Amino acid sequence: MLDHSFYKKFGRTGLRVSPIALGTDNFGNATSKSISEKILNTAIDHGINLIDTANTYASGESEKIIGRTLKDNGHRDQVLIATKFFYPTGKGVNDCGVSRKHIIQACEDSLKRLKTDYIDLYQMHRVDLEVPLEETLSALTSLVSQGKIRYFGATTSPSWKIVESHMLSDFKNLAFTVSEQLPYNLLDRRAENEILPACEWADLAVLVWSPLAMGMLTGRYNNKSHGAYDTHRYIRGGIYSERITEKAVKVANKFAELARTHHMTPAHLALLWVKDQPGITAPLIGPRTLDHLKDLIPLMSQRLSQDLRLACDDIVPPGSAVANFLNTAPWMKGKLM
Repeated sequence: MLDHSFYKKFGRTGLRVSPIALGTDNFGNATSKSISEKILNTAIDHGINLIDTANTYASGESEKIIGRTLKDNGHRDQVLIATKFFYPTGKGVNDCGVSRKHIIQACEDSLKRLKTDYIDLYQMHRVDLEVPLEETLSALTSLVSQGKIRYFGATTSPSWKIVESHMLSDFKNLAFTVSEQLPYNLLDRRAENEILPACEWADLAVLVWSPLAMGMLTGRYNNKSHGAYDTHRYIRGGIYSERITEKAVKVANKFAELARTHHMTPAHLALLWVKDQPGITAPLIGPRTLDHLKDLIPLMSQRLSQDLRLACDDIVPPGSAVANFLNTAPWMKGKLM
């Protein structure tokens, strides 16, 4: 079990969370139900206490697996369940988004799948620029008052939305957002320019998705033509091929060589780099196998050296990017050249 000194304060709340959180996007999709259960149980046994999912992961199957597993092992109150709403859950015109109607219905549906009477962290999966933020915050505040959610957060937000949310809650006497989940890795450090400073100003916990840059930072891709990358079973064009480019792979492989010269696996160095960056509460890992999880667990009690941090800065300088992990953000108009 992880020593309590390694747990981190969760933003403006009184919670403390493990320095690495478990992402479950693979549960019920790439990873079978039985292996998913073993991954979840092993993570809890080793001190991981934040489990991140979403109502659309494997069409709700990820939430169901988590709910059944926690009911069977009796550890529901030992972990924090973080789930999300936003993406379509049905064919109706209002079966998506951040309206009061959808939020309340989506919450009720997630509670049933998770077999629980409360959600620890309820997250807006994406910003909706067409819905007044006050409506969203008001609905979430109501759910807090009803005891159906303990806290709420957002994901992949622009800095100005983070500030707007904080000030609106203050002016309207609404509950405050407590966390932001964002894409952040050595290949895309643009969050350092405005988003992370905004999170610090609002005293938000910061969770990180894609800390390994979709596997690029593990050294899994070679320097062949971009067409070769599309043959990987997880790359089917679209937003993914926009991220995995020849330039990004070349830089990632340079990083992989740095890791190996320091007798580390590239995956370990990439995750340590994110975990120990200023302002980061916990990166999310999404293991597809039990061995993947066991390989990463020891990193929770390790620290990144200053020499290695500076060497990483030489590869991709602070605030810059060679890969575009903000390409699913509706507010982001810029593209990398």
